[in-house]
Amino acid sequence: MNQQKDKDIEAVARYYAQLAPDYELQEQDEEREEDLEEVADGVAGLIAGQRVLELACGTGRWTEMLVDEAEHVIAVDINEAMLEQARERGLDEEQVSFIQADALDLPADLDLADVGVVFIGFWWSHLTRDVGERLLASLRKRVAKAAQLIILDDNYVEGLSLPVARTDAQGNTWQLVTTPDGERFELPKSYPTDSSLRKRFANVAREIRVARWDTVWVLTCRLK
Repeated sequence: MNQQKDKDIEAVARYYAQLAPDYELQEQDEEREEDLEEVADGVAGLIAGQRVLELACGTGRWTEMLVDEAEHVIAVDINEAMLEQARERGLDEEQVSFIQADALDLPADLDLADVGVVFIGFWWSHLTRDVGERLLASLRKRVAKAAQLIILDDNYVEGLSLPVARTDAQGNTWQLVTTPDGERFELPKSYPTDSSLRKRFANVAREIRVARWDTVWVLTCRLK
C-alpha cells in the first residue's frame, strides 16, 4: 500500500476516534433519520437468521438493529473508543462479538467461513477505489460462498453534505472536515452514481441492486 493510502486510512481512523465520545449526541437531520428508519426495516428482512460481519461498526447504532434479527453479529471497528460506546448499549454477548481490528486487515484467526452477510454502514465512501477493491478481494476469500453484501452510505445533499475539496486522476474525491476541537482532516469521501456502483461491482458480485432515498443509498449483491 502506498503512502497516500496509508495516510487516508489513518486520517479516517483518527477523525472518528476523536468524534467517539460525543458521536451519539450529534444533531441528526430529521429527513435523514426518516430515511434511515426505512432502510433499517428493509435490511432487517435481509439478515434474518444469518451470521453477520459488520465492518466499521462505530458506536453500534446499526449493530443494535442487526442483533435483533441475525443469528450472530461480528462487529469490527479499528477504534476502541468507538467500541466502548457500542458495548455500553448492553447488547446480548451471546449474539454479538465486538472486535477491535482493522477491517482492511482482519485477524487471520477470525473464523468467517460461515458468515452469510457482510454489512458496511457509512464506511465504504471513505475508501478510495484501490482500497475498496482490496477489501472486496479479501472478503471473497474469507466469508461464505455467495455471501450477501449490504452497503449503506450517503447521497450528496445540497446544504447538508460538505463540498468536495479535490479529485484525483482515478476519480477519488476528498472532503475537508473539522472535529469539535478544531482539528481539520482531509478524508476520502465518494458519492457514486447507480451506474458507477454497478460497474464497480460487476466483476466481483451478482444480483446487484441499488436503492436510493433522499439522503442515503443502499447496495445489495451476492459476492461471486
